Amino acid sequence: MNTDSFIHALADVQGTKIGLRTRVWQFCVVLPDAEIGNDCNICSHVFIENDVRIGDRVTVKCGVQLWDGMRVEDDVHIGPNATFTNDKLPRSTQGSANSFVASRTTIESGASVGANATVVPGVRIGVGAMVGAGAVVTRDVPAHALVVGNPAKFVRWICRCGEKLSPELACKCGRRYRKALLLGIYELR
Repeated sequence: MNTDSFIHALADVQGTKIGLRTRVWQFCVVLPDAEIGNDCNICSHVFIENDVRIGDRVTVKCGVQLWDGMRVEDDVHIGPNATFTNDKLPRSTQGSANSFVASRTTIESGASVGANATVVPGVRIGVGAMVGAGAVVTRDVPAHALVVGNPAKFVRWICRCGEKLSPELACKCGRRYRKALLLGIYELR
């Protein structure tokens, strides 16, 4: 941990891999092997397990738990009380021979997950995608897609700035996109 980070006195940060200018607020628990990038804001009542990697400039709002296997890339926003799971076949392992293997869930760069959304294990949320508040994500979300509902369904393509794209995949901010095979859309440079 470095001196340029802010760790609230009431946070339980057990690890040292906390980036520059990152803020961890009260009542957070960060386990020893978790990695948190630079310029992040980890709001109160967040739990971050050991095998979690968080990129730079990520905001994790209050009441979120990030379980083993989570990968959160740069510039991601996770809304309050968003729920992530990492066990495809949840069973108590107390007194049994069942062994648990965490599923990998990835939130790609620039994506947003709305308040109270639920994301099942093993899902990939694409670059710049947006998951609406309360959505239940049961499959991968393509890059720059807006999904809402239970189960989450595609609504429209969105720009990196969050605005709706025209049928020609252009945004009023000036950015233009092109369809990519199976992966959603990508920004033209």
